[in-house]
Amino acid sequence: MNIQERQPTVLLIDPAPGVHRMLAMRLHDDDTALVGAMTGEEGLEIARSHQPSAILLELTLPGQDGFSILRELKSDPATMHAPVIFLTTSEHSEDKVRAFELGATDYVCKPFNMSELLARIASALRTRRLMYMLEQRAQIDGLTGLWNRAYFNEKLAAELSHMQRTGESLALALCDLDDFKNINDTYGHPFGDTVIRSFSDLLAHTLRSYDVACRYGGEEFALILPSSTISEAIIACERMRKTFETHLWPGHPELKITASFGVADCGLSSMTNPASWIEAADISLYSAKEAGRNRVHIFDPRLSSGREPMKLAA
Repeated sequence: MNIQERQPTVLLIDPAPGVHRMLAMRLHDDDTALVGAMTGEEGLEIARSHQPSAILLELTLPGQDGFSILRELKSDPATMHAPVIFLTTSEHSEDKVRAFELGATDYVCKPFNMSELLARIASALRTRRLMYMLEQRAQIDGLTGLWNRAYFNEKLAAELSHMQRTGESLALALCDLDDFKNINDTYGHPFGDTVIRSFSDLLAHTLRSYDVACRYGGEEFALILPSSTISEAIIACERMRKTFETHLWPGHPELKITASFGVADCGLSSMTNPASWIEAADISLYSAKEAGRNRVHIFDPRLSSGREPMKLAA
């Protein structure tokens, strides 16, 4: 898992091509990427897809004005944390007050001094970077270094929204270490923690860079696999299952520890929200456990009738 922030990206929403050219040149020297939009509507779309580190927003735009764009940015969970700097010719104090009341970070009047603007952008990026680090710390599991349950809930909802907008494939897998209570009882909890960390390392090093591995609770894990068909998800889970099965445990050469996987994908029209996806993967995992453990099962709607989903730890 890579939890480092990407290269800073600044989104400029401004109808003036000259401002785009000037900023692109100067930000490139600061190792900061610039993406541009000429209208508010285009800017909102880019903000949601790119999730920039900071946004420069002109007040006067074709169609919607900058205030309405700022309001939409701050009401969308995907963009609400990006600092927004107004970049405008308006020096009216009423406009400045309104901008800050709506959540703007800064307000710069045109014509601007480039060095001053770059300093303000750098300050906004530093603030965002610190916030990003704090957010990550709150979303990382202390034992494994994987994302935690809170992050999983947020990320799954975002990926489902993206899937519904774009039609791209998506798969979800829940996995559980088999007979883990007996491992803890027989070899002790410190060794149990070693097993959990080893499995977490396997997930982190086997999955693709854009896959998401989370510790779901206890010895249970959740994998969000964007752009994966059900067949590709099964192949990935089988690879991890087989690798973990053959792992040699120092001091316990006789020991064989296994994991079971339940997989669900976007092929079912009834799966429209995170809860239905989790339930489908949970039912698949239960099926794998019932069939003897150490296997990968996919969701079969016939298995869901008359059974309460297995309750995984929070």
